[in-house]
Amino acid sequence: MTADLLATTVQPYAWGSTTAIPELTGRRPTGRPEAELWMGAHPAAPSRIDRGGGGEPLDAVIADDPDQELGPRVAHRFGPRLPFLLKILAADRALSVQVHPTTAQAEAGHAAEDAAGIPPDASHRIYRDRYHKPELICALGEFDALCGFRDPRATAELWARTGLAVLDPWIEVLRTAPAEQALRTVLTAALTDERPAGELAAGRLPVELARLADSGSADAPTWGAYRDAARGYPGDPGILAAMLLNHVRLGAGQALYLGAGVPHAYLRGLGIEIMANSDNVLRCGLTRKHVDTAALTAVVDFRPTGPQYAPVVPVGPGELEFLTPAEEFILSRIELGAPVEIADDGPQILLCVRGTARIGDGPTLGPGASAYLPAAGGPLRLIGDATVFRAKVPQPH
Repeated sequence: MTADLLATTVQPYAWGSTTAIPELTGRRPTGRPEAELWMGAHPAAPSRIDRGGGGEPLDAVIADDPDQELGPRVAHRFGPRLPFLLKILAADRALSVQVHPTTAQAEAGHAAEDAAGIPPDASHRIYRDRYHKPELICALGEFDALCGFRDPRATAELWARTGLAVLDPWIEVLRTAPAEQALRTVLTAALTDERPAGELAAGRLPVELARLADSGSADAPTWGAYRDAARGYPGDPGILAAMLLNHVRLGAGQALYLGAGVPHAYLRGLGIEIMANSDNVLRCGLTRKHVDTAALTAVVDFRPTGPQYAPVVPVGPGELEFLTPAEEFILSRIELGAPVEIADDGPQILLCVRGTARIGDGPTLGPGASAYLPAAGGPLRLIGDATVFRAKVPQPH
């Protein structure tokens, strides 16, 4: 097996940290936000490899010889494309509250928007491809997120603590209506009845969120998460959508899995994210991008649910795998001390986040460096003292 060092791209989204990725990679900050470092073959920012002829985009390399690069199994299942995208994600303020479709919803939505003549790059285009987008986030330190709807009755009691009478009609719905109906009603109203929602977001609500965040109560961290999200998007009524969701604080090494229909938002922290290679995102708020409430409510899973933490299992010396139902990816973490054999197991990406790791006779990875391992060839030995994340495609069940 060969190993190709990846030349990667940093995405400068406004919500990104100016320091977290530079600190991890050991370089000076630019002073600009560095939100995500992409590793993979996404056509918007493919990593590049150099096999002696100059840097080539990885997506083009794979498309030229998918059986050699991906292996016949993966190429047959997913076509001539790497089915996952690996990222380092560094959030300094909240990302948009969002949800992803199922494959069937993505295929139908993409076909309908094509038939309607909506350009692929239009700002109001929702379905930019035909794929679903399950994802996993693994925290590298303390990481805050919102994930899944809280039980509406618990949300009613939480909202009542704001003391804002304008919320009373929605609180009553959350207390009395069947759970899924209550959540659908309140989310739709918050996003479409713009006057009261907007007045709340721009008026007393941020003040009350700050008061509750400073209250010293057991749920003060949750109020603090909502307060910070509201400050990041002043006047955005989507804060009410955020306040319907569970607040989650991950510790280093903990991971969340986000399946189709589950509303979520990453708030603050540094983590490793892996997802199916798709751009299909429907937004609920905390964004300046297009929000289509009808399309959104058609794909949201309105069942109350707790966060889906990804359990870990040992799969080899020093290697722990995060369990998910995703067909496109597996993520594992290797604490490298003694040498580890990396099997010929389809296309893989290795990412170092601590120490140094040498891949056979090939490249040595330091923090933030990554390598692509094509399917063809034999096993490689990983040597060094490092923490390495490994992304690959699952074997069929």
